[in-house]
Amino acid sequence: MSSDARTDPPPLTGLKVLEFGQLIGGPFAGKILGDFGAEVIKIEPPGQGDPLRNWRLLRNGTSVWWQIQSRNKRSVTLDLRQPEAQDIARRLAEEADVLIENFRPGVLEDWGLGWKQLSALNPGLVMLRISGYGQTGPYRDRPGFGVIGEAMGGLRHLSGEPGRLPVRVGVSIGDTLAALHGVIGILLALYHRKVNGGAGQMIDVALYEAVFNCMESLLSEYSAAGVIREPAGSALPGIAPSNAYPCSDGHVLIAGNGDSIFRRLMETIGRQDLAQDTALADNEGRVARAAQLDEAIGAWTRLRRVEEVLGTLQAVRVPCGRVYSARDIAEDPQYRARGMIQTVTTREGDMLEVPGIIPQLSLSPGGIRHPAPRLGEDTEAVLASLGIEGERLSALRGARIV
Repeated sequence: MSSDARTDPPPLTGLKVLEFGQLIGGPFAGKILGDFGAEVIKIEPPGQGDPLRNWRLLRNGTSVWWQIQSRNKRSVTLDLRQPEAQDIARRLAEEADVLIENFRPGVLEDWGLGWKQLSALNPGLVMLRISGYGQTGPYRDRPGFGVIGEAMGGLRHLSGEPGRLPVRVGVSIGDTLAALHGVIGILLALYHRKVNGGAGQMIDVALYEAVFNCMESLLSEYSAAGVIREPAGSALPGIAPSNAYPCSDGHVLIAGNGDSIFRRLMETIGRQDLAQDTALADNEGRVARAAQLDEAIGAWTRLRRVEEVLGTLQAVRVPCGRVYSARDIAEDPQYRARGMIQTVTTREGDMLEVPGIIPQLSLSPGGIRHPAPRLGEDTEAVLASLGIEGERLSALRGARIV
């Protein structure tokens, strides 16, 4: 059978994951594991559940963000502040392969659910801990959200226009980067467990460190020459020409920074003089005259509509693109052709378009097996697997432990 026709089970089928986190960092990591077949049991506090259920746009009382973040998960309500709920959580952790949490350091230890306690019960457990500043160091006890990690990691300093107030990227990028690093850590730890006798381990991800890890040569430039990289707006410092340029009806991004690409770009916009200028034959020379090149490109784009600019430059193989809004994404054929927009039916019966699965695996692709759960809808089934049912379950409900 050809690989194109074959579809194996998702690669994480059979993996049991407990998710103790709320909002973004921890739950995003759980989402990725769930997309690729893991059984993810999300522990939520009784009553309101994860606050993300009520964030941003609501539809029929539930956040549409929740429908993305919590797909392929099961919801169990436990008030982890209560000893009986902590006992149940420990029993679930004994059977889990992975536990994800993003509480402030020390909270789970206070509940008897820290790494030392749980790893003693389950030596094969892999535990991902996402926090603002990590589990150690002088800042460990400070509260930290993604925006703080983005600032400390160096990203906020570079965001925005020169001389103006730094701006937010527009999404919770700090949390997402921490989650992605956490998933990498989980997969590495699972591989280590497989080849090294079954031992689990703890993964410590700090929000600011996840951002810092993506800051390219920021620190090395300072170390080597005392250079502090500054905000550059839409330009790409040290690489030219690469910027956003105005059109008569919007903006386009043009990356003309390859040597041969640069020549084609200059010829296309009618600047043979710049195309043939030997001082501009390499990136170093172009960076020295970046402002001149941006002015020349902008003078050409301002007289044209976005579609004309894109069509002209794509025809001569110059990388370019429009600045996409949500509408542009929803209407784009490339997104549709690659399955990056999928339609789900929520538990409330709504039809909703959501992002597809990434990365795309050829033999064992991920998928959306079931929509995001209602609060606590899996509590009875999961607790029954531990032998907790009937009068015992009713008593727990009466005490609002579940």
